[in-house]
Order: sequence, then structure tokens, then C-alpha cells
Amino acid sequence: MDSLATALYVKADDLLKDSPQLVPWRPAVGIAPLLSDAELVTLAMMQAMLGFTSEARWLRHARAHLRHLFPYLPLQPGYNKRLRKAAELIRRITRTLAVDTTVGTDDVWVVDCTPVECGLSRETVKRSDLAGWAQYGYCASHSRFFGGCACIWCAPCTDCPSPSP
Repeated sequence: MDSLATALYVKADDLLKDSPQLVPWRPAVGIAPLLSDAELVTLAMMQAMLGFTSEARWLRHARAHLRHLFPYLPLQPGYNKRLRKAAELIRRITRTLAVDTTVGTDDVWVVDCTPVECGLSRETVKRSDLAGWAQYGYCASHSRFFGGCACIWCAPCTDCPSPSP
């Protein structure tokens, strides 16, 4: 996690140095923010990647686990205000990061093997658009049929047996 945060921070900081017009406007005279724009972008992106939808919960998590990376973490209202003002900056940096990766041209796909509940009968599954692509099986512990893509890189579900065709 530390490496990801560091890489995000360095990329955001370099981008902001190369393109200062992306930085939200601030008056020349006034209180300088204690959290840099690059740190704000890093926090926001990590919040999204780790699946935190609540800013208050995210800041509590960051205070408990990321304090060594961010010397200053604002309170929730201040973080919220800074995020809203930096929305365009975050959007542009997200776009730049997406363009820099090879996700669109990569020939390796990562497939999630989480079983997804589907129809409650075999006939329903046969009519599905996933018929022929996803495997299908019955989980006795959940008393349901599941369909999902099989993946050779991950272990089968610990709760359910691997779906079988």
C-alpha cells in the first residue's frame, strides 16, 4: 500500500509541476494549505481504490494506517471542501493515469471469480447472455445456483465449491 501511495503521489506531483494551470486557484495572499494538492489527489484516489464511500470513515482509516505517509490529514469538512474544489484536477489526473497504463491494449485480463447469483433454474441460465462463457453450479450452503467465469489464477471460492458446467 505504501508503494502505491508513493507512486501516486510522485506521479501527481510531477504532473502538477509540469502543468501548473491544473492547480485550483488560490489567492496570492492567505493561509497556505497544510495538505498539498498532490497529497489530496493521492488521498482521494486511494479512497476510491480501497472502496471507501464515506469520507469520515476514510479519514479515520487514513489516520490509523497511513499517518506515516501523510503528516497532516484534515478533518472531514475541510477534506470535503478541498475535494469539491479539486474535482477537475482529480478528473484530469485520473485520465492521465488511465492513458499512461496499458489496460486498453494489454492482452492479459484479470477475471474476478466471485460467484454471482443467477437464475434459480437451469433453463433460466441457458437463456442468459453468459451461456457458454460462464460456468454454472449449485451451492448447497447458499441453496442457490451461481454462474461465474472460471479463472486459472485464483483459488476456488472458500465458501462454495467451484461452479461446474
